[in-house]
Amino acid sequence: MGILSANKAFFMFLGKFVASYLILTGLYMWYLSPYDTDVSVTDPVTHMVAGQARDVVHIFGQESHIEQHPREASDKFYVNGQSVSRIVEGCNAVSVMILFTAFIVAFSTSFKKTSLYIIAGVAIIYVLNILRIALITTAAYFYPQYSVFIHDVFFPLFIYGVVFLLWVVWVTKFYKNEKQAKA
Repeated sequence: MGILSANKAFFMFLGKFVASYLILTGLYMWYLSPYDTDVSVTDPVTHMVAGQARDVVHIFGQESHIEQHPREASDKFYVNGQSVSRIVEGCNAVSVMILFTAFIVAFSTSFKKTSLYIIAGVAIIYVLNILRIALITTAAYFYPQYSVFIHDVFFPLFIYGVVFLLWVVWVTKFYKNEKQAKA
């Protein structure tokens, strides 16, 4: 019995994960490529996320608006007339969604179940990311001394923690049950 046959499940997981991650990342890079040449234009997904976060800050009861940064591909985020943050491409959580999706594909079950879980998971990540940006910008306005901790430690821990929990739910509730049903 060779190493490949003994670890077939692991190599299948690894192959599916790497392939789906590279394909999705390649597609995302292709999407971003027109914005690489003009450093003063924010890509539409990032701009949409910034606008939705602005709307959530309004719901929090604060005046807020966004403006295209004049010299870089970002949106300046204002709370109560004060510029408190920049929303850049990495803030849109697409890379987190790609990582999430690649893992689910690597542990895929039926096409329908896998697709529905990916859609639900990406929607959860998307909504939580908008809330994350709204909370970071509001906190940056009211508690600027904690901005770095909130942005660099607390919210990455939160968003990746949610992704990890979604993975655990997938593996324990869906993948494991599907595998047991086939046995």
